[in-house]
Amino acid sequence: MPAKKTVKKAAKKTVKKAKESVQPELNIGLVGHVDHGKTTLTQKLSGKWTDTHSEELKRGITIRLGYANFSIYEKAGKLFASKEPGSTFVRKLSLVDAPGHESLMATMLAGSMIMDGGLLLVSANEEFPQAQTKEHLSALEIVGIDKIIVVQNKIDLASEEVAMKQHDKIKKYLSKTKFKDAPIIPISAFYGINLDVLLAAIQEQFPTPKRDAKKDPRMIVARSFDINKPGSQITDINGGVLGGAVMQGKFKIGDEIELGPEKMIAGKPHRFKTKIIGLMTGKDSVKEIAPGGSVAMLTTLDPSVVKSDALSGCVVAKPGKLPPVWHELKLDVQLLDRIVGSKAEEEVKPVADKEMLMLNVNSAATVGIVRTLKKGIATCELKIPVCADVGDRVTISRRVGNRFRLVGFGIIQK
Repeated sequence: MPAKKTVKKAAKKTVKKAKESVQPELNIGLVGHVDHGKTTLTQKLSGKWTDTHSEELKRGITIRLGYANFSIYEKAGKLFASKEPGSTFVRKLSLVDAPGHESLMATMLAGSMIMDGGLLLVSANEEFPQAQTKEHLSALEIVGIDKIIVVQNKIDLASEEVAMKQHDKIKKYLSKTKFKDAPIIPISAFYGINLDVLLAAIQEQFPTPKRDAKKDPRMIVARSFDINKPGSQITDINGGVLGGAVMQGKFKIGDEIELGPEKMIAGKPHRFKTKIIGLMTGKDSVKEIAPGGSVAMLTTLDPSVVKSDALSGCVVAKPGKLPPVWHELKLDVQLLDRIVGSKAEEEVKPVADKEMLMLNVNSAATVGIVRTLKKGIATCELKIPVCADVGDRVTISRRVGNRFRLVGFGIIQK
């Protein structure tokens, strides 16, 4: 869709005044090849630089999932990601900045499980498609993302002729996927060029889904961390923090919660139970949280158990309401035709007996050893148990060379 039409169409939808919300309405993932501008775009939209880990700053790449909230405002038919004088609030959204490096595919897959839509970043001055671009696109298809926007970034570094040739390549490649109708928006995140067009496309492509607040509340944990500074006094110690996304229902301050699956402590499995003593969305404190956007739970957990994302992959629920814990999974396996992301892109061979696979379900990553195969159903013994429902989708990766490559998915069976 031409840029002017996109902006005009989106502007019509934003005429109605909305009360500025605190919690974002949905999660939008930023995916794509390393160094194509995901973190820069996040900073331009939200004002937050999500690479804060020491190794990220040193190496200049995203290693862990990054989160940032931003709001869309409208003035005279134009959309902004910052509040301008005389502008009207439209909508608040949450960005999930996923790693682009091939060695961090498991982290990207974990992040994709909490995304409602995706921005696939492509550098206009590089060849298309790059290995991780293809792999991330396949991942979005496999986890069930319905709509994406292709962001053709760094147009300031490419001539119009080069950018148009790449645009045609992108269009041709997408025609073979479920995202054949995805808009392709040329931008320069660094200089802020065409961000209004991108915001208009976001408005058009990513409507807020209907949520059922009456369901038993459930949250997927994608990050866990200790917010205490070294040398803090005992009386000033804060409990552990859980970050992620609410998938259904609502949580409020004071709720008793439990986490699954169990974690090993001193050689014994332990199921954590705790209490919510605070809730955050971005920098804002709230009394309750619902589906839509990344959130943080402040709990009474010992901060030593949450360090370094130790509880990422867990599911949070009210006591007695967790989904089943699995130490082995029966999977109805669906494989891709070819191994996406590898140089040769060889044909995907059937799953083999005793094969070691990397499995991602919800935000958890585990290793599964195939113990039995029968009529397309693979029973995998898990190195780390997972918490999930029958019918949940599990991504499957296998070792190709020295990397795990995405080869398909499985549906959990009884």
